[in-house]
Amino acid sequence: MSIHEPYQFNLIEEDRNILTFQHEHIKAHIFILEKDIMRVLFSENKGLKLKQTWSIAPGLEDVPFEGRDRFDVTGFSLPDYRTVKDSGTMIIETDLLKMVVQLNGFKASWYVKRKEEWVLIAKDRSTQAYHFDYSKSSGPAHYLERNLEEQYFGFGEKTGSVDKHGKRYRMETIDAMGYDAEFTDPLYKHIPFYMTRNQQTGVTFGLFYDNLSSSIFEMGSELDNYHGLYRYFQAEDGDLDYYILAGPRVQDVTERFAWMTGKTIMPPKWSLGYSGSTMSYTDAPNAQEQLMEFLELCRKHDILCDSFQLSSGYTSIEDKRYVFTWNDGKFPDPEQFIRDFQENGLKLCANIKPCLLKDHPFFNDLSERKMFIGNKLSQEAEMAQFWDETGSYLDFTNKETYSWWKEQVKDKLLSYGIDSTWNDNNEFEIWSREAVCNGFGETLDFETIRALHPLLMMKASYEAQLEQNPEKRPYLISRSGSPGMHRYVQTWTGDNRTSWKTLKYNIKMGIGMSLSGLYNFGHDVGGFSGPAPEPELFVRWIQNGVMHPRFTIHSWNDDQTVNEPWMYPERLPEIRNLIKFRTKLLPYFYTALYESHAGYKPIIRPTFYDFEHDEQTFKENDDFMAGEALLVASVVEKGDRVRSVYLPDHSAGWYDVHTGEWFESGQTAVIPAPLDYVPLLAKAGSIIPVNTADVTFRDKNKDERAFLLFPAKEEDESSYRLYEDDGESALYQEIFAYVTVGMKTTDTDIFITVEKEGSYVLPYETVAFILPVNENRTLTVNGTKCASGEAITLFGRGD
Repeated sequence: MSIHEPYQFNLIEEDRNILTFQHEHIKAHIFILEKDIMRVLFSENKGLKLKQTWSIAPGLEDVPFEGRDRFDVTGFSLPDYRTVKDSGTMIIETDLLKMVVQLNGFKASWYVKRKEEWVLIAKDRSTQAYHFDYSKSSGPAHYLERNLEEQYFGFGEKTGSVDKHGKRYRMETIDAMGYDAEFTDPLYKHIPFYMTRNQQTGVTFGLFYDNLSSSIFEMGSELDNYHGLYRYFQAEDGDLDYYILAGPRVQDVTERFAWMTGKTIMPPKWSLGYSGSTMSYTDAPNAQEQLMEFLELCRKHDILCDSFQLSSGYTSIEDKRYVFTWNDGKFPDPEQFIRDFQENGLKLCANIKPCLLKDHPFFNDLSERKMFIGNKLSQEAEMAQFWDETGSYLDFTNKETYSWWKEQVKDKLLSYGIDSTWNDNNEFEIWSREAVCNGFGETLDFETIRALHPLLMMKASYEAQLEQNPEKRPYLISRSGSPGMHRYVQTWTGDNRTSWKTLKYNIKMGIGMSLSGLYNFGHDVGGFSGPAPEPELFVRWIQNGVMHPRFTIHSWNDDQTVNEPWMYPERLPEIRNLIKFRTKLLPYFYTALYESHAGYKPIIRPTFYDFEHDEQTFKENDDFMAGEALLVASVVEKGDRVRSVYLPDHSAGWYDVHTGEWFESGQTAVIPAPLDYVPLLAKAGSIIPVNTADVTFRDKNKDERAFLLFPAKEEDESSYRLYEDDGESALYQEIFAYVTVGMKTTDTDIFITVEKEGSYVLPYETVAFILPVNENRTLTVNGTKCASGEAITLFGRGD
């Protein structure tokens, strides 16, 4: 049915910040959760189609396997609010957010408090704003008015420009091998969240639909003469349950959404290092030999490498892949192979898949035990296309399946010495309307919870790793997922295609992910499918890749070539140094990763994230911030050796990290962009921690600390807090340290103060402070004058 005049809703209950309204068999529930968060949930009298949520986890690290009751408001502050009601309208307001509901048709308008005035941010469409049809053909829908001054950001992993106004997207998880980063849709992830920014008012708010079925976001490509300008969300199944996050800034919305969906996992430090990978090695008949050759070539070429992603070829029999098996022809001695990697300081991350082919050795047993997603007509396992065969997807809503998966991860991988799991090909491509799941003991249509299965798969893998070694932090990867996936895994943007355009549009895709609360990610450097990258493109992609939390070179090239650091000998010196530059920046990235976990702050940010006051930053560009201080100006055009980059409005200006040149902000600067370093600028006033040790493949644990200083030219004060720990112990042990560096500048002096707090014993005693070239002011550290780059003893072994 559609809700429109004369469908009158009446308030029937008000309890614990939940107001319930009734119209015949439909109920509307308004939740006042925070001063800046409200929620609307529609249900039928007979109840919800899905009683639980796995997305909502305010400030939490996990939710139960069975999910969280949709009416559970634990973790929210439930603030005071005010209501005003007359014959046709209900007004609900907190100190920051106001909802005005026309009860005839239940049409809402939303306002944000700014400078003591209420600013309109959103309004339901005046004609048929809501649609409920629980038939096979369509599901619930929500229509809002659209304003041509609005910009739309987020949507998780989506192609195209950063601003999605005028686009139409399907939120559906599929294996989009070799996608076009500008146009292909849908992709791998299901993140039904976006934010709206009005360019006239400058106010931003977020909108999250807690729905796990396939859906459509129509953001302005559709017009209908009868309804004016509109946008809408429509799901194929499930309930209409949406959250309004008030903002009013972009960063307020992003960080609030990240908090609401749970803490970003804090993985071990080695997860930030270069991770080697290619399909070719494990697909080869002599896979173990080829992997040993990879180790030898890393050693020979002094390529710093911290981990390796073991592609699914290790499970293959002929041309098929059988999860939780080892091909003993390719890997005659898996335990020795694993020991060899560990002795060389490389962790192993093994590929696992949630579908068992019909001739898998475990298939018949699991089928008899009803551990696959089933077909309600045949009462048998639902068969689906998977790689080069058909098979059945495991039903992770079945507790027996969930437990079986954990035991297999532990028995077949972790017990061998494998360090982590790569949860892959987990889009659950089942298209039958007859597919059903165990549903935690209450049968559910698969479509209702389509996007839940990858989340439960990674949660099961996470728990297996935690149970195997509870004193160490788990590290996992997943390709697919839904809101809440960041609580368990690092991710990447899937099987991209080699081209200059992919390099450019993967940047924009990553910004959409960051704005949607997915902070720990990267892209397949060099392109996964298609031709091998030409040398220049490969170098530029590595320059871009080393500035992301996840840095891996991964490929399955059409021409059978392999993307490796040494694939172009003439470019090897640049590539080696770029990977070492990544290692140099690890203290900065590790602290940024910790801030994403503890403070809900993104690592990769659009320039408008921290400089929203500068309207110029909202223009489409190819730049991004890595953390709060570094502006990355990736080269995305062939042949360029200089880069034009707009410098956001920052009163102290900007520095070219490599040349030391200072620039006034609010202008477009032209900086050098050679092949041998990352075009990079630092915000003046920033303090960047680095590892200045001469790290080699044979000695990857060397760690010496310095801080790159980029002082303001005039009087200024700034500070930076470095996070340090052993890089792998579980956080509950609370063995860590903060090193806080303060910087005060005058016309003649730069004063540095350094303080340490916490129980972790730092692996270094001396620290150096490095000033830009041509900086001549006197440097004083904790009261002692010193030279730029001079090592100063600040910490004893007991500190």
